[in-house]
Amino acid sequence: MQSLDGIKFAEMVQMGAHHLYQNANYVDSLNVFPVPDGDTGTNMNLSMTSGAKETEHAASEHIGKTAQALSKGLLMGARGNSGVILSQLFRGFGKFIEKESTIDAKGFAGAFQAGVDTAYKAVMKPVEGTILTVAREAAKKGLEVAEIENDIIAVMEAFTAEAKASLDRTPDLLPVLKEVGVVDSGGQGLLFVYEGFLASLKGEALPEKNDATLDDLINAEHHRAQDFMNTADIEFGYCTEIMVRLEEGKEPFNEEQFRNELNPLGDSLLVISDEEIAKVHIHSEQPGSVLSIGQKYGSLIKIKVDNMREQHSAIVGEEHKAPTPAKKVEKHPYAIVTIAMGEGVAELLRSIGASYVIEGGQTMNPSTEDIVKAVQEIGAEKVLILPNNKNIVMAAEQAVELLEIDAAVVPTKTIPQGMAAILAFNPEATVDVNKKTMSEAFTNVKTGQVTYAVRDTSIDGVEIHKDDFMALAEGKIVLSTPALKDAAEKVIKDLVDEDAEIVTVIYGEDTTEQAASELVAFIEENYPDVEVELFDGKQGLYPYIISVE
Repeated sequence: MQSLDGIKFAEMVQMGAHHLYQNANYVDSLNVFPVPDGDTGTNMNLSMTSGAKETEHAASEHIGKTAQALSKGLLMGARGNSGVILSQLFRGFGKFIEKESTIDAKGFAGAFQAGVDTAYKAVMKPVEGTILTVAREAAKKGLEVAEIENDIIAVMEAFTAEAKASLDRTPDLLPVLKEVGVVDSGGQGLLFVYEGFLASLKGEALPEKNDATLDDLINAEHHRAQDFMNTADIEFGYCTEIMVRLEEGKEPFNEEQFRNELNPLGDSLLVISDEEIAKVHIHSEQPGSVLSIGQKYGSLIKIKVDNMREQHSAIVGEEHKAPTPAKKVEKHPYAIVTIAMGEGVAELLRSIGASYVIEGGQTMNPSTEDIVKAVQEIGAEKVLILPNNKNIVMAAEQAVELLEIDAAVVPTKTIPQGMAAILAFNPEATVDVNKKTMSEAFTNVKTGQVTYAVRDTSIDGVEIHKDDFMALAEGKIVLSTPALKDAAEKVIKDLVDEDAEIVTVIYGEDTTEQAASELVAFIEENYPDVEVELFDGKQGLYPYIISVE
C-alpha cells in the first residue's frame, strides 16, 4: 500500500478502538496497585471510543480531516492520564497531516513521531517505562523503516512489532512493574490499538473476546428500561457490574445460590458464569453489598458503578425532548468545580465552599468534556478546578485549555487535599494567586485511605493477600490485613504525630457508623490533644478516607 486516505484511516480507527474495547478488562488487570480501582483499560477504552465515534460521523476521503475528527473526539472524551496521553498522541498525529488528502509511508511514520512529540510536551514529568516509551520507541522504528520501505503496511508491521518489544521491556525501566510481574498497562492498551490498525490495513480479523455476551444483555436491559420510565421512578439507582474470579478456598460457587443472594439487593439482575469467572449486572441502592457478596466466592477483577439517575436524565433529554433554547445562567465572579465519589463526600465539599461537584473519582474518571460542560453550566467568569485524584489532573488541565474564561487547575490528588484547598480559597484574589495559595495549603495535609486488595502481590516489602484490607498512608501501602480495624488504626499511627491538630474520618459504604465511631474513640484515647471530626461519605471501595492536618 503506497498511500493512505481518510476512509481507510477511519476503518483503522474503528478496528483499533474495537480491539482495545475487547481487551479493556485485561488492561485493567495490569494496574500495579492491587486496588479495586485499576481503570487504565476502562479509561483508554472510553477515550478511544469517543474518538472512533467522532471519526465515524465525520469520516472524509481527506485523511487530514479524518485525523482531525479523531483528535477532536479523543480530546473531549479523554479520561484519566492514559486517556489524555492517548489523545495527545493523536492530536500531534492529526496536526502533522491536517492539510494532506493522502499520505505515503514517510508521512504516516512522521505523523506518529509528531504525536509522540506532542504527548511528551503535555506531560510535565515524563516517566520512561510507560505508554510514552512504547509510543516513542515504536515511532522511532517506524521512521527508520519508512526511509527504506514505501509500503505503509510494512511500516505499520515494524511499528507494531517494536511497540510489542518496547512493552516487554517496560519492567526493566520501572522497577515496580518487575516487582509486581506485569508490563505497563497504558503501553499494553496502546499496543492493542496499534494491532487493530495493522489488522485493518491487512484486511485480517482479530480474535473476538466473549465479554460482549453480558454487555449485550445489559444494553438490552437498559434500552427496555429507559423508554418507559421517568428518572424519579428509578427505584434502584446504581448500575453495578462486577466480575469475580472464582477461587478454591472460598465459598463453593453455586450460580442459583449466588442469584438468590443478590436478588434482594435490586432489579435487572443478570449473572453469567463458567468454571472460572462469574459476571454480574444488577441495579441496586447498595453497590457495596453486591461487592461483598462477590468477594465470598473469589477476587473482584472488574468493578463498575454508575449513577443511573444522572445517566437516565441525560438519555431521556437527548432522545425524547425537543430542542430548547439554552438556559441563561447567571454569571458569578468565581466558582470552585471539584470531583468526588460518594454522596456524603460531595455534600461535605459543597458545605465548605465547592460550587459544583462532578460525580467521579476512583473507577469513574470524568472526561475532559464532562469537566468542560460542568464549568459551562455554572456560567462563572473565573473557575478553579480541583480534581482530587492524580488520574484526573491531566484531563482537568486539558479542559482548562478548551475553556474561554479565566480558569486554572489546583492539582489536588486526594479528597483531604481538596478540602484543605477549598478552605484556603479567597474570593477577592485572582485565579493565579488562589491557585498558588490553595496549592500551598493542601501540601500541609496528610491523606490516609483504607481499601481492599484484588490480588496477591508484594509491593515495597509488604506482602498483600487478596481480599485483605490495605492501609495506605500518603499513597504508600503500609499494611495488608484481614481486619479493617487494624488497617484503619495503622493509618492513624503512621500519619498522626506531635504536630497533628485535626483528624477527619470519612467512612464509606463498606463500613458502619459504629465501626467508624470506634475508630474515633481509638484516636481520642491515644491522641487526646487532637480534634476529631467524623463524616458519612457514602463512598464506595474505600471504607475510610482520613485527613490529618
